[in-house]
Formats: sequence, structure tokens, C-alpha cells
Amino acid sequence: MVRVLSRVAVLAFGLLVSGCYTDFGTVVPGDATEATASVPLKTTNQIQAGDKIKLVVYGEDTLSGLYEVSPSGTVSLPLIGTLDAVGHTRAELEKQIASRYANFVKGAKVTVNVIEYRPFYVMGEVLKPGKYPYESGLNAMTAISTAGGLTYRASKSAVLIQRPGEDVWHEYPLTASVLVGPGDLIRIPERYF
Repeated sequence: MVRVLSRVAVLAFGLLVSGCYTDFGTVVPGDATEATASVPLKTTNQIQAGDKIKLVVYGEDTLSGLYEVSPSGTVSLPLIGTLDAVGHTRAELEKQIASRYANFVKGAKVTVNVIEYRPFYVMGEVLKPGKYPYESGLNAMTAISTAGGLTYRASKSAVLIQRPGEDVWHEYPLTASVLVGPGDLIRIPERYF
């Protein structure tokens, strides 16, 4: 009888911890309701620190060029100095730059394009953790494959993502429907069994 109870206790404990993984941070369940439904990516078209932009001032080649948004969220441009760029859309930044250049260039026409987004980061149980360049349409599975794939200890069912400006990790199912944005931190937790 004692032998049967000990086997039941071991079995119950095994079922309790099976599929578990280690964690070191606050985790909030993700928004995925179905594995086949695309998990919404809460990004905006706003420019962020680390983005590289191409500025074209029509008819003024010396003012046009490639610029990087600094960690403080500003961009320094010829003649007009430093502007706040973070939190503005491309259209808003174009308008702001055109109004500043209006003092120097009559009827200044300006376009701003983001040519390179800030990188995303993959850590945890992947073969090559690190920083990787962001490409449009990136999802969790392609981000993990970019980092060399999963280790043998990796959770094969969950991915943790922390979006820029957030303090918590969101847990999502490890599927291709989970979209990744620029600046996201992606963590693959370790599983116990």
C-alpha cells in the first residue's frame, strides 16, 4: 500500500512539473487565443531611438542624407540643429523639419523614410543569443531561427517577449503567428523536462 501511494505521489509530482520552465521576471499571459490566429503586434508608425532615417530636402543635396535617431530620441540636422524625433510619425517629422527649413529654403519640401529599424534581441535557450537586424514581417519562429534555433533545454511551447517601453514579459505560444517588432526582447525559457 505504501509502495502504491509513493508511486502515485511521484506520478502526481511529475505531472505537476512536466512542461514547466524556469523564469526570472514578471510574466503576463499573451493575447493569443488560437495558435493559428495572428497575435496582434502593438506597434505604431512612430520613430524610435536607434532607427536610421533618410532625409531628402528636394533641391538641396547638401541638407539631404542618412541620420540615426540618438538614444536620447533626437536627430541632429544641418542648419536647424537638434530635433526631437522619438514618438513622431514620419509625416509629423517631415512637417516639423520643413517648417524649420522654411527659414533657410523657400518652399522646402521634405521626405523622411525609415531605412533601418532598431534591432531585436534574442536570449535564453537559443544557440546564438544576441542582437539581430529587424526585417518587416518578422515572427517569433523566424527570429529564433535567426538566432540559430532552440537548444535541447528550450521550452518548445512558449516564448516570452518584452516590447520597448514595457517592464513585463508577455508569454505567447511558440508559433509563427506571434509577430515581433523592432526593439523587442525575445526570451526562450528553459524547460525542466
